[in-house]
Amino acid sequence: MDLMVGNLAAIDNKLSQRHLNLDPGGYFIIYLDREAGLICAKHFTNVIDERGLAVDPDTGKVIPAKKKVERTQTTVFSGRTAKELCVKIFEETQPCPLTLLDHAAYLGREFVRAEVALVTGQEYIQD
Repeated sequence: MDLMVGNLAAIDNKLSQRHLNLDPGGYFIIYLDREAGLICAKHFTNVIDERGLAVDPDTGKVIPAKKKVERTQTTVFSGRTAKELCVKIFEETQPCPLTLLDHAAYLGREFVRAEVALVTGQEYIQD
């Protein structure tokens, strides 16, 4: 069974390295509020420039993927479960803050990972 888990992890690790088009609707930073028992997602707006890079709509500067940037979120969403958070973002928020289906699928996967970490006490690091 451990070999199978390792193989599945290797598949996911490889897929995490693929190129993704950035969502013009913005991006999310996901984290846990363990005291409140919540999965939280800060939504930030951005503009995608002609090179396909996310740019701060206020400053015009490229938003680096690997470096911490001080920006103010547009909205903070929270839910007790991945499903509750998905309903709030995808069904109850109009207009929906996402424009790409692959981004929505990614968020759903991440919210489930965050929920598992919340329930089990494991560390959660957004992929």
